[in-house]
Amino acid sequence: MSSAPPDSAIAPALELFVDVLARADADSVSDDYFARLAGALCRTTGMRRALIFLYDDARRRVRAVGAHGVPLDRLEGRHVSLEDAPVARQALAEDRVVQVESGAGHGISPAFAELVEGRSLICVPIAASKRWIGVILVDPGSDDKLDAARRDLLWTLGKMLAMAISARAATNQRERARQLEERISLARDLHDSVVQRLFGISLALGSAAPLEGEARERCNTELNAALGELRTALQRPLGRPSRPTGTTLAAELDRLQAEHHDLRLEVEGTVAAVPPEAEALAQSVLAEAIRNARKHADGARVVVRVQRRDQTLVLEVENDAAPTASTQPAGMGLRLAALEALNLGGIVEFGRQPTGTWLVRLVVHLEHDA
Repeated sequence: MSSAPPDSAIAPALELFVDVLARADADSVSDDYFARLAGALCRTTGMRRALIFLYDDARRRVRAVGAHGVPLDRLEGRHVSLEDAPVARQALAEDRVVQVESGAGHGISPAFAELVEGRSLICVPIAASKRWIGVILVDPGSDDKLDAARRDLLWTLGKMLAMAISARAATNQRERARQLEERISLARDLHDSVVQRLFGISLALGSAAPLEGEARERCNTELNAALGELRTALQRPLGRPSRPTGTTLAAELDRLQAEHHDLRLEVEGTVAAVPPEAEALAQSVLAEAIRNARKHADGARVVVRVQRRDQTLVLEVENDAAPTASTQPAGMGLRLAALEALNLGGIVEFGRQPTGTWLVRLVVHLEHDA
């Protein structure tokens, strides 16, 4: 491993890393972006290889998002958790850079040990405000003990990455707050315009006097105005769209079957192709239904059906509802998904079936060219 970077080299190193961070698209951060980050980290610290692992909110799991010197496809489809690398848990819990010597066995699962090739391993925490965002696994290329200067630089780079990711999360949260304000504004506008017009019409229709002449014309004018205002209001988006996941519904079903044997997940029939514009919504509904099944299902048997009927996509997730399950309506997740489905001309239905099972159904009308 090369010698520690002198103080005069730290500022250019940080500047290079910041330059890569600044190139992030606030709306869509690709794996290529994180690969450039991993490369910048290796160039600024003199490391040989690096892997960046982050918790993916959309997929609700940890995944490798970027690599330098390591083929990322070697990790494709592998389930990643802190149990696979206790050194990662230590680095995050203690908020410090941890180096494991080659003779210590690294304490990581065999699936990832082959990536280290018997050398020492460095784990850099990506954490902010006690929130564990991810880790960077670094191969220094030798068994030399990590010096203080390079250890501090790695820790600083990890903090910078955590800060950038947290800033993106804050931006998304502000966007969700803005969309909530828009929905509140929509409800207020409907009340102040459409509801008031319909209330006036109802008073006229409820009168004992015959409705004719000017009164009849006035009701007709008010009704047409209410319909126009309602049509305009319904063109506004009712809910925030699900975040793109970079995968497909079919791939998610394969992953769930492989990783969660306790679910007894069954896919009934062939999984129909899902149009790109409906992928995020379908995966969001699936994830919410699976989460509810794990929390409330008796026996955790889940049956999934994905069908195309003419110009309609139908996703059904059915599970054995617990006999003691609450009769209260489903949670906020499915309600938000129902709002989002309206934007695509679809609906989300959920409830207990006569057979005693709990069914979640997404129905989306597709365009002719979908």
